[in-house]
Order: sequence, then C-alpha cells, then structure tokens
Amino acid sequence: MLAWTIYLSFAGALAEALLPKRRPGLARWLALIVAVAGLMLAGLGFAAGSGRGRVTIIDVPWVASMGIHYMLAADGISLVLVLLTGLAAVAGVLFSWNIELRTNEFFAFFLALIGGVYGVFLSFDLFLLFVFYEIAIVPKYFLIAIWGSTRREYAAMKLALYSFVGSAMVLIGLLAAYATAGSHSTGLIALGHAGLPVSFQMWAFPLVFIGFGILAGMWPFHTWAPTGHVAAPTAASMLLAGVVMKLGAYGCLRVAMALFPHGLDPWGFSFIGIGSWRDVFAVLAVIGIVYGALVALVQTDFKFVIGYSSVSHMGFVLLGLMTLNQIGLTGAVMQMFSHGVLAGLLFAIVGRIVYERAHTRQLAELEPMHLSKRLPFAAWAFVIAGVASMGLPGFSGFVAELQVLVGSWMANPWWTAAAGVGLIVGIAYTWRALQRAFFSDAPPDPHVHTEGHHLAAITWPEVAGVTLLGTASLVVGLYPRILLDAIEPAVKTLLAGGGQ
Repeated sequence: MLAWTIYLSFAGALAEALLPKRRPGLARWLALIVAVAGLMLAGLGFAAGSGRGRVTIIDVPWVASMGIHYMLAADGISLVLVLLTGLAAVAGVLFSWNIELRTNEFFAFFLALIGGVYGVFLSFDLFLLFVFYEIAIVPKYFLIAIWGSTRREYAAMKLALYSFVGSAMVLIGLLAAYATAGSHSTGLIALGHAGLPVSFQMWAFPLVFIGFGILAGMWPFHTWAPTGHVAAPTAASMLLAGVVMKLGAYGCLRVAMALFPHGLDPWGFSFIGIGSWRDVFAVLAVIGIVYGALVALVQTDFKFVIGYSSVSHMGFVLLGLMTLNQIGLTGAVMQMFSHGVLAGLLFAIVGRIVYERAHTRQLAELEPMHLSKRLPFAAWAFVIAGVASMGLPGFSGFVAELQVLVGSWMANPWWTAAAGVGLIVGIAYTWRALQRAFFSDAPPDPHVHTEGHHLAAITWPEVAGVTLLGTASLVVGLYPRILLDAIEPAVKTLLAGGGQ
C-alpha cells in the first residue's frame, strides 16, 4: 500500500507533463487528486503499521551482482514522515492554486519531488535511498529557478550546489562502508550487522552525518536554507522546510547513526570539554538554535524571519538525535513532524496569503497596512501557527520540544540551558513579526490609499490548507500518543542496535 505513494506521485508527475499547457485548471485538480490519494494511502499505511515494528513492503533483486535490492520497508519513524509528506503535498497543491505560469510543468516537478521524498523515507537499501534522495534534489532547482522570486537563480544554484556537495560526502561514506563490509550487499540491515571496524566508523560517521546534515540546515552549513526559502514559490518553500530538510535529518538518523554507532564513541581525549563527535554535533545544534533565533529577531523581510526560524527549529531535531536516549530521539522525530507542519503553515501564510495581496514582505511596509483588520483570517492563522511553533501546550511543538529538552538535560544539562536561550528568543521574534505585520498601531501611510481598497478575499484552497495543517498540529498536541505509539518502538530498536 505505502509503495503506491511513490508510484502514484511519479505517475501524476508524468501525467502533468503530458497535459495540454492551456488547461491550468485540469493541472491543478489532477495534482490535488494525486496528492490527496497519496495522503490517504499514507494515512491507511500509518494506521495499519503503527506499533508493528519494521514491515517489509517489497524486496526484490535489482542489481544482483552487487547485492543491490529494490527494498521498501517501513517502521514507526518512516510511517510518521510518510504521513507528514502526504500532508505537505496536499497543502502545497492548495497553496499553489494561483500558479498560472506553465502550471502543468510546475505540478510535474512538484509531484516528482514528492515521489522522491516518499521513496527516501521508505527505502531500506542504501543505493535505492540515494537514488530517491537525488531525485528529490533535482526538481527543487527548477521550482525555484523558474517560479521563484528574490534572486531566484542564485538561490536555486546555491541550494543545488550545497545539496550535491552533501550528496557527494554521503556517497563516499556509503561506498566506503560497502567496500569495507565485503561488497556483498547495500541493504541497510545487512550493512548494519556487518561489524564495520570502529576505526572506520570514527571517520565515516562525521562524513555521512555532515553530508546529510547540510540538507537538514545544520549550522554552519545552513546558509542555503533561508535564501532558498525566500526565493522559492510558496509550495516549494513549504516543501523545503516541511519535508526536504527532514530528508537530511532522517539520513542522519537512519543511515549515519544506525550504520556507524561507534562513530559517536569518545575519542579518548577532550578539548574544551568536547571529547566525541556527539559533543561536536550537539554544540553545532545548540549554536544553530540560538543563532537562527537571533538572526530571525533582526530580519526586516517577513519571509526571512520564517526562514531563519526553520534553522533554529531544525537545531532541536539535531540536538534530540545527539541525546542518544529514548526520550530525546523520540522528541527529534516528533519535532520533524511538528516543524514540517508548522513551518509549512507559516510559509503559506506569509508567502501566499499575505504577499499575494500586499505585494510586499517588508515588515516596515506591512505595518501601516493594519492587516489584522483587512486580512483577519491571515492574522489569526498566524497567531495560531506562531504560538504553536513557540511551543504552546496543546500543539505539536510543545510535545516535541519538551521531549528534546528533557532528553538533552539527561545527556548534558548545559545543552538544555543553551537551547533554552533559543526558546526565549524564539518567543521574541515571533511576537515582533506578529505585531509589526498584523497588529501594529503605526499610522496609515499617506502614500498608500487603503480606504476603499479591499484586498482580495481569502480563497477556499487557502482556508482548506490552513485548516489541514493547523488541525494536524492540534491533534498531535492534544493526543501525542497517535504518533508516539509508532515512534517509540522504532526508537527502542535503533537504540538496541537493530534499527538498520
């Protein structure tokens, strides 16, 4: 069932590419049907597989002479991220309802990206995972370069270069692991039990972890993220923050940490309190949390605020991974889901609902527009999404970040204390952006005639998209066991050394 999320997405991409260019309405509805069907399959697969451990979907030889298999499988971690992808896909189509330029081509690239993401989360063969990983990278370039704004060519090229550098690092590490293990299999399960030497793991782990971490927005390799988010069209911004950055975090967990667990062992010496790669990446995660929040606090472009907030929130994912305990790792996966939903919602409000009507993202220009009165739906949607991303109890962000912080306290209280600074600054930048963009008391700009000039009404796709993502965060916040029951068994297996 879950395998059809991949096939359906690629079939939809092909059908979109073959549609007549003068039928934008047909292209939109086809994309929505494919995305909704993928979400339904993801939901059914999640309901059927939650709590069952790893389930093999298909396993057939692909390149038998090299031990490469077409192997798709799913555990609780995969199921949660596949469900997130389905939600992001549907919301992305809804918030792209206004695309007029080469509509069928836009949705062809969009669905190809979604298919690649589904493939990564379901692949349990390293070669297959890498193929889907690369497939997911290519459409991102075209979505930004053709339909983007604000230095779109620069942002698209920067994203592509960073992605391919990270991919090259991953490929080197995986080929080295394959050769060291005897070149018999590229399966995650087989390589995980190959007994790779500790000395090999010590250098292979940071290579692969950083390779994936680049796409996860890890500081200091994060600079592609805000630039790419701002330049990308709304749906692409939602996918970049919502699911593409999760590909990197997922690779860090599923591949780097699972294949090279001894790469996290102590070095035998320490320097300024850092004595292992675990310490190094935990420090980088904390820096990312605080740095992203501080930079978001001083941004003048509304979309850059959300872009840097994504860097900060992804730092919590990486910090949760470095706790190496069950509650921290569970929180990291929960944060992947929560950030995927909430970042997508924030980018949709800023990039689609506000920008398409106000024609500016500059906070100074939005202040005199008094959008809370002229776009009350957008204002209150941002209030909900903003407080949810800050960690208000009752939403998914609270459950996720609380678990990460508890896990990090168990591992090293100083990590938690530093991350707490990022939380406080996060409240500040969220309320600053909210007040300036929607609830400012600045006098009306005499050069902007707002009297009698009504902004376009909120459309049904926008209402549907906001409702879908907001409800997802609320449901998980009120009843977190819906995801925890799936995630916790998979995390226990990983920690026991059997998660490959």
